[in-house]
Amino acid sequence: MQFEVWAPQTGRVAMRLNDTAYEMTRDPAPDRAGWWVVEAPAADGDRYGFLLDDGPRPLPDPRGRRLPDGPDGLSAVVDFTPLHPDTPSPRIPLQDAVLYELHIGTFTPEGTFDAAAGRLAHLTSLGVTHVELMPVCPFPGRHGWGYDGVAPWAVHEPYGGPAGLARFVDAAHAAGLGVVLDVVHNHLGPSGNHLPAFGPYFTDTHRTPWGAAVNLDAPGSDEVRAYFIGSALAWLRDYRIDGLRLDAVHALADGRALTFLEELAAAVDGLAAETARPLFLIAESDQCDPRTTTPRAAGGLGLHAQWNDDFHHALHCALTGESQGYYADFAVAPLAALAKTLTRAFFHDGTWSSFRGRTHGRPVDRRRTPAHRFVGYAQTHDQIGNRALGDRLSSSLSPGLLACAATLAVTGPFVPMLFMGEEWGADTPWQYFTDHPDPELAEAVRTGRRREFAAHGWKEEKIPDPQDPATRDRSCLDWSQPEQPAHARLLEWYRTLVELRRNHPDLRDPDLAAVRVAHDEERRWLTFRRGEVRVAVNLSPEPVTIALGRNGVRVLAAWEPLEQPGGDGRIHLPGESAVVLGP
Repeated sequence: MQFEVWAPQTGRVAMRLNDTAYEMTRDPAPDRAGWWVVEAPAADGDRYGFLLDDGPRPLPDPRGRRLPDGPDGLSAVVDFTPLHPDTPSPRIPLQDAVLYELHIGTFTPEGTFDAAAGRLAHLTSLGVTHVELMPVCPFPGRHGWGYDGVAPWAVHEPYGGPAGLARFVDAAHAAGLGVVLDVVHNHLGPSGNHLPAFGPYFTDTHRTPWGAAVNLDAPGSDEVRAYFIGSALAWLRDYRIDGLRLDAVHALADGRALTFLEELAAAVDGLAAETARPLFLIAESDQCDPRTTTPRAAGGLGLHAQWNDDFHHALHCALTGESQGYYADFAVAPLAALAKTLTRAFFHDGTWSSFRGRTHGRPVDRRRTPAHRFVGYAQTHDQIGNRALGDRLSSSLSPGLLACAATLAVTGPFVPMLFMGEEWGADTPWQYFTDHPDPELAEAVRTGRRREFAAHGWKEEKIPDPQDPATRDRSCLDWSQPEQPAHARLLEWYRTLVELRRNHPDLRDPDLAAVRVAHDEERRWLTFRRGEVRVAVNLSPEPVTIALGRNGVRVLAAWEPLEQPGGDGRIHLPGESAVVLGP
């Protein structure tokens, strides 16, 4: 078996395989400068690492596929032959997708791939099409969000390691579900990151919120870009994952003419053509820039979709009345903001952003940009977990307003995404939790979290301790709730909405320019039309009468019982309720 590692600034490299050391030699190929290679007999599970110059101990392989003992331990050889999922992946285009974001560590109390696979029947009965996994790369300790991962080619061992992920993907595909994986290319975690010892993986040319930037444009960046692109393709190829969610692409510092994201998108499109599978990339971007998903041939980056936080912010303000921080601009006239995002995707499309202190964004060409270039949602891990107490909408909203939120997200023009448990109005919080073994880092995270929210008026003692195991335990879903009457009613509403989306082509129409919206800011109702389907929500506790602008429509689904529209084309909608109407 050939072992190889890129270590361009090292004078000597040896590999330690089990109890044997092997001297490595420089690869003589002209295009392989900085690479070291060696042949050695190895089998699945064998432990190995690399000794750099006079280093005191072997370091794990930057491209290692398994870290049985965590980020500071040796790598292990992985034979993918028996792991390769056999079940064909469902060929569901993004336009028809309904995503479901989940965190393996809190989706079940066990926090493993196998335990999560045991709950897939719930997702199939819900009607979603894809499971979107939060990051699964190794990080220090057992429990965490996963955004401080340090080994972009490996799988967190406490979740089940590579074999567990392979079993999960196979089970999802067998259930007819696609799998999307959240990957982090903009930084690595603060503990257990050994990449700087091997080469210029980071650069001080740019600074990020996490320190030195990943090196995408300084000397040595060709290999660094290849490293992360290779990691992305490995998830799609070796585990047959169907798409990737790219964390915070706005934090990728990249000044090259051909950007990393364009290279990555081209590589993924190439693999999709090679394997005849509909692979896709979904960006998290703070830029409000339609060029993120504009095809490369038209001068864009060529990613396939992007999260739409503007839609979330407008919806959140309309539901809750919150106005702090980045909600301020949306809270001035929240239903107008919601109407704008439903028809133009971005609220900030060159408008003033008071949170940023400048104008922000760029308009979307609605006639050339299909609606499925955007993912819409009422809740995400970010928008819950980054709150002081990790409280969900269910902690403050009535069941009727939760039903309105679901209606707008699922029947709206964008690809809908749910966050685990929202479909039954889970009242378990989803809080920020860590498990750093380094006591200094643990204390820094604990203190920093409390100071951050103390600056916004919270008492420090009220902020959950991220390092307390109880914080993670509180964040686990309670699987007894879906059977309880109040939760079961909301769950059935979500199932109804997802089924309507699946059965009515108008609700999957990609024509953003065809969406028509009317609203009343004072009386707090909003209605929109998508083809022959009408959707209306009343966010006020008082009943309202809404003119639909058309006769002959009938109620397809309603949160509260109501009469069919009269001959005058008006509908009388109870307070805090929603209705979907069609021909």
